[in-house]
Amino acid sequence: MNDHSEFFELSHDGHVAHLKLSRPERMNTMTLAFFPAIRDTVRGLGAEGKTRALVISSTGKHFSAGMALDVFAAGESALTVSTARDRLAFQESLRKLMDCFSALDEANFPVICAIQGGCIGGALDLVTACDIRVCSADAFFTLQEITVGMAADLGTLQRLPKIVPQGVAREMAYTGERLGAARALAVGLVNAVLPDAAALLAHAMALAETIASKSPLAVAGSKHAINHARDHSTASGLHQMTLLQSAIFDTGEMATAIAAWKDKRTADFDPLLPTA
Repeated sequence: MNDHSEFFELSHDGHVAHLKLSRPERMNTMTLAFFPAIRDTVRGLGAEGKTRALVISSTGKHFSAGMALDVFAAGESALTVSTARDRLAFQESLRKLMDCFSALDEANFPVICAIQGGCIGGALDLVTACDIRVCSADAFFTLQEITVGMAADLGTLQRLPKIVPQGVAREMAYTGERLGAARALAVGLVNAVLPDAAALLAHAMALAETIASKSPLAVAGSKHAINHARDHSTASGLHQMTLLQSAIFDTGEMATAIAAWKDKRTADFDPLLPTA
């Protein structure tokens, strides 16, 4: 697993993991090294099998100002497109960067993102790859890429139109204008708006704890089914559900859940198995 300490802190509270962006003096901007760090951390949590929910939060005035501008400086080798070989390498580099946020979307556990202040450019690529977003009243969201002369390319243009209405996604993509917290709630980009950063984190952690109290097998199956339904037809989703349910249907898991529900206590579920 890559060293992540330069970019974020990782902690655990029971079955809930908490990844906190920790470069407020740089507005939590992302360098090229940030991407494999978050990818390897998320996939490492999945491989261990113990995490049942992940909260991503931040520090400072803004959640993240997106990609650090010096990444785009002239002469950055990963972004050179002068020759056919450069362009082929660029495509592969871009696929690898996309995969780093896809790790959030593909994780067996839900990812909850708590956003305060600005969620700008590449940060929106990150949060749209999460399962659930909540924000503080001062939050705003902007596709900054159009303002600096490029199209967003790390997942927002593909995921955002499946979260908010097409017209809203297109307006954001074409204008770069800010979407404030109240409108973000109204269009479904976020599930809740909290008064400040402290209340925001408390809300996100409480939501994660609720998810973590459920069967990790059933939660993982639900996430896989929802993701498949998002990207396929209803008929395809129903077919996939027959295969998925036959793989994860567990009467022992259900008995544990039902007994805990009747006794009004938290169930004690086995963790998912670790993977190589």
